[in-house]
Amino acid sequence: MFTYIKGTLEVKTTGYVVVEANGIGYKIFMSEPSIEKLGEIGENVKVYTYLRIRSQEDEISLFGFNSDEELRMFELLITVSGVGAKSALAILANISPSSFALAVITDDILKLKALPGIGAKTAQRLILELKDKLKNAEIKNNENVELKENIADDEKVSEAVSALQVLGYSRKEIATALEKVDKQNLSVEDIIRKGLSNLARQ
Repeated sequence: MFTYIKGTLEVKTTGYVVVEANGIGYKIFMSEPSIEKLGEIGENVKVYTYLRIRSQEDEISLFGFNSDEELRMFELLITVSGVGAKSALAILANISPSSFALAVITDDILKLKALPGIGAKTAQRLILELKDKLKNAEIKNNENVELKENIADDEKVSEAVSALQVLGYSRKEIATALEKVDKQNLSVEDIIRKGLSNLARQ
């Protein structure tokens, strides 16, 4: 319903902020690092949002993020069995979307286990369920879509492509985003980070 809210930062406190837009004050739950990055009271801010409606509990909540990548990661996390909205915010506070996606596609259970509230079983579930989503996304987006040779033939870049797909981007979008990235001299995570930066501009 809301993609983002742009307005004046009126309240900045533990666990949430209030942003006033067009005379309405929106209470938005955010992680502490995201709150710190927003700026100062009275400044104009832009917060990417996720609206959660729980009909059984008669609850409507807004969750906020500094970037579209964080929002995408949050949306992925809450689809995983046993990961709720609060847990997802806590995870986002401790790992970047690029690091998280890389951990998933490289089966890095130790990195995932280090996140708050994530044990060995949940870490395995994150990898299993999100990799399944990646496979489904490839089928949906047509696996035969050709990437440029310098992307498709490089193992390091193939990992970065898979990680960006975990975050919900299509192979076509990724190919365009990585076209001018220095893929030879950057680490996989740096390629992912550069790709995310370029995807945000598309």
